[in-house]
Amino acid sequence: MGLVSSTPLLQEARKNGYGIVAFNVHTLEMMQAVVDAAEESRSPLILQSTVGTVKHLGMDYLVACARVAAEKATVPIALHLDHCQDFDLIVRCMRAGYTSVMIDASMHPFEENVQRTKKVVEVAKALGVNVEAELGKVGGVEDDIVVDEADALLADPLECVEFIERTGVPTLAPAIGTAHGIYKGEPNIDFHRIEEIYNRVGIPLVLHGGSGIPAEQVRRCVSLGMAKMNVATELKNAFSESIKQSFLNDPSELDPRKYMVPAKEAVKQLAKQKMELCGCFGRA
Repeated sequence: MGLVSSTPLLQEARKNGYGIVAFNVHTLEMMQAVVDAAEESRSPLILQSTVGTVKHLGMDYLVACARVAAEKATVPIALHLDHCQDFDLIVRCMRAGYTSVMIDASMHPFEENVQRTKKVVEVAKALGVNVEAELGKVGGVEDDIVVDEADALLADPLECVEFIERTGVPTLAPAIGTAHGIYKGEPNIDFHRIEEIYNRVGIPLVLHGGSGIPAEQVRRCVSLGMAKMNVATELKNAFSESIKQSFLNDPSELDPRKYMVPAKEAVKQLAKQKMELCGCFGRA
């Protein structure tokens, strides 16, 4: 069916109380594995790439691989650019074939965040591309973006309403206490804030920092209105740990086609676990 915009997928998820998992993929094998997971579980899927992965693999290669996956798949697949601050790169990705983009201007004052987001929304609307923005600051590390815990700020529900009204952004990632990377302890999620934001706005909400959140907390976040959950670090770690284990088992094995098989399987199984956790099994 080809790549689709994530906007209707996320609107459907919000309406029916489940979450769609967005996976950051860094290799062809990781992409194939999460697509296989979506096919087997009949789940809608959002493929994501960070700015660093765009630079590493190349925008055209990423789009071409995602298009082939989407054309072969029987479930809807969107391609999302995660945490981008560069307007020119966002426009180039949209023109290349990305069906969803994130403008991250959360490090700027509210007024500037509004203006930068509005600028992207205007271009994306003409191209039928979904836009995600962030309010508050999610802590942790995402590519070159580092936010100390002390600097992480939670989103204000009333500001969320004003932000959406002024920008027209179709999806919002409010900072609610999660962090990028693997948590050192229990994440301090503000569930009441999620519920209040959900009740005040009419668009899908996005949960950043989905790696390592305890299962019961993920379920609660989804039940309170999070329609999309991002998973990056856990997926990358599962892929890399499997390859490390393959070399421990047989240091002489130098054929990537051999050690990539268990690595893909590890990613696929983790992806299916996350999809089941967010309730998107059978929702394609």
